[in-house]
Amino acid sequence: MENTANNQAQDPQAKKFKYWQWRVIICSMIGYAMFYFVRKNFSFAIPLLQAEYADITKAQFGAIMSAGGIIYGISKLINGVIGDRTNARWHLVLGLAVCVAVNFIFGLSAKLSTMITGDVAGPDFVGGLIAIMSALYIINQIFQGCGFAPCNHLMVSWVPPHELATKMSIWNMSHSIGAFVAAVICGYITKWQLCFWIPACISLFGVFFIIVTLRDTPKSVGLPELPKVKGEFDESEKKDPKAFRQFLIKKVFLNPIVWILAITDLFVYIVRFAILDWGPSMLQEMGLSSRLSGWTVALFEVAGCVGMIFAGVVSDKLFKSKSQRVCAIEFALVALCLVGLHYVQDMNAPVLFLVLLVLAGFFLYGPQALLGVVASNQVSKKAASSAVGIIGFMSYVSTLITGYPLGKFADKFGWHPIFILMAGVAIVGTVTVATLWFIKDPSINEE
Repeated sequence: MENTANNQAQDPQAKKFKYWQWRVIICSMIGYAMFYFVRKNFSFAIPLLQAEYADITKAQFGAIMSAGGIIYGISKLINGVIGDRTNARWHLVLGLAVCVAVNFIFGLSAKLSTMITGDVAGPDFVGGLIAIMSALYIINQIFQGCGFAPCNHLMVSWVPPHELATKMSIWNMSHSIGAFVAAVICGYITKWQLCFWIPACISLFGVFFIIVTLRDTPKSVGLPELPKVKGEFDESEKKDPKAFRQFLIKKVFLNPIVWILAITDLFVYIVRFAILDWGPSMLQEMGLSSRLSGWTVALFEVAGCVGMIFAGVVSDKLFKSKSQRVCAIEFALVALCLVGLHYVQDMNAPVLFLVLLVLAGFFLYGPQALLGVVASNQVSKKAASSAVGIIGFMSYVSTLITGYPLGKFADKFGWHPIFILMAGVAIVGTVTVATLWFIKDPSINEE
């Protein structure tokens, strides 16, 4: 009788936890997608700016975006460490609010340049415009780094390790959803100022949405925290910065597992950015129309969304949350797809080419979503944001390889050997993550 009464008493609390868990997952997905509204819009403003100001070159915008990619990676690393010590809701709000403000100012860049230079056109005006936009873009990228770290903190605070792969894979769809919706909205805008102002207005709503809907931890809504795992930071030492710093150094920065995962993610992003950044040019030179090449790359992203969920479910249900094994298997399959693409491109078989490219996206996005899950489970929820910060930083180091060096390689050898080159990268990534095949998961040893 007593046990029955206890179970009945616990049921409402379990229902409340499940409600809040899914509320945090869905609302943080919406909140993070808003970051993409005030990030991906810059690419759509570029052709409109060039149409209005003929003196602006693609190289100038390219230099801005290349520098921004590295700054964003560094920001993810720094915010990862900060994210383990701050309230995730307000961390997220701060980042999005600053990005919204910067995007409103972006739309005033021409007027600001005129105020500074006294010109409305000409080299001085354009130079001033580029300088202002460069500064704003750098500020925007710095605060864009406030997006993923607090969201990862929310996920590991609300989702137990044995469910994390599945639910983190669902959450990771926020990247593609945000980028897709931003592209649709900006695709219909005909004035470059509105490419900044309209997404900023939508994301301003997102700031208030985050404040109202999100909560940092179960404790903040009167629920018990998730059980502690082996090696987790002792909350009684929370106010001791030195103790927490030593905890982070040991669990994260000197943890070889975290660095192996980070290096693997570097290889994942080399392949991903090679396809996304150079895919349209590559496909058009192979004979596809601009519209068809765009849809082909879009299907690569859509397949990736489905692949993330598939990988998460397989990891939790079939591999008992040993996500590193799923990463190794799927990255090997990516290599096979890329080898296939190398040979199919000469066969005049566009349907088969599309199928292989979609399969490559399906398998590639599994490791992208799960490497952070492995890291989070290894270092515990108190250091998870720092670990994924390192991984996030390494992922954007890839832009140093996929930008100028890959373009130079294509100039010299053509697009034909690119797929073999990327297959080699995928094989190296497979071997790297496979070294973690037998690692133990500390999260199964609860205290």
